[in-house]
Amino acid sequence: MNLQFHYIEKLWQTFWFSTAPSSDGTTTIPNSDEDMEGVIPRQKLIALCKYEPVKLWMRSCDHILYQALVEILIPDVLRPVPSTLTQAIRNFAKSLEGWLTTAMSDFPNEIVRTKAAVVSAFAQTLRRYTSLNHLAQAARAVLQNTSQINQMLSDLNRVDFANVQEQASWVCQCDESVVQRLEQDFKVTLQQQSSLDQWAAWLDNVVNQVLKPHEGSPSFPRAARQFLLKWSFYSSMVIRDLTLRSAASFGSFHLIRLLYDEYMFYLVEHRVAQATGETPIAVMGEVIVCLFINNFSSIKPTSYIQFNS
Repeated sequence: MNLQFHYIEKLWQTFWFSTAPSSDGTTTIPNSDEDMEGVIPRQKLIALCKYEPVKLWMRSCDHILYQALVEILIPDVLRPVPSTLTQAIRNFAKSLEGWLTTAMSDFPNEIVRTKAAVVSAFAQTLRRYTSLNHLAQAARAVLQNTSQINQMLSDLNRVDFANVQEQASWVCQCDESVVQRLEQDFKVTLQQQSSLDQWAAWLDNVVNQVLKPHEGSPSFPRAARQFLLKWSFYSSMVIRDLTLRSAASFGSFHLIRLLYDEYMFYLVEHRVAQATGETPIAVMGEVIVCLFINNFSSIKPTSYIQFNS
């Protein structure tokens, strides 16, 4: 796969009339006379981009475009990806915000933050998915090791789940029968020495069971967020118990916990996107837009680059 990521920077500079040199020291892609015939003058482009319906349309188009790029670059977050490709994607993600804000340095902040917020969500998604993929490959080796699985099962059976439930119930207020069922299902799945794909199916089923009562409800996104918080709290309590017992398999459990938390976030993110009719990037972008409004309220784009360098 020949990924010429650097052309994104040049294309942005050309479209946004940037005179700044590219990060590699080269100039922007020159426009031919034919290309320039249909180009909107800079001042008209600024006026157009300030129009609220146009800003909303730009944001929607960017969400769709960047989601498509994510699915092309990382079509399956659990499938092994060459380390060179992973590093190239991470470097690309790291450069995106700087490229865009430099290309748009002469544009008003309100326009820059509309574009930059979505690019930030795109970059964050690429970083998260490549990290998730890295964890998946590391965990795959653990899940294929019979002796490690047996040790994990032995250590897990020593965990005082009654105490875990007692401490967590006041905070999470979860149905005790649901927690007990998940505990037993987890132990059975571990005992069966399930593959990573089988664990992924189990996690997917857990999400379906928990969120099914909220389908079609406006409260679905909030219920999904609450589930993630409760899942994380319970898993941290189990890890705490394993730590206090100096469990021999603590390292394996820590790795598995990191993977399952990240994959659960991935699943819930996609469920919320499906329920709201948005892309996963749009779901994540809601929070980032608020952050960018605060960041850009008194900071120029060029200052923003220096602040984040």
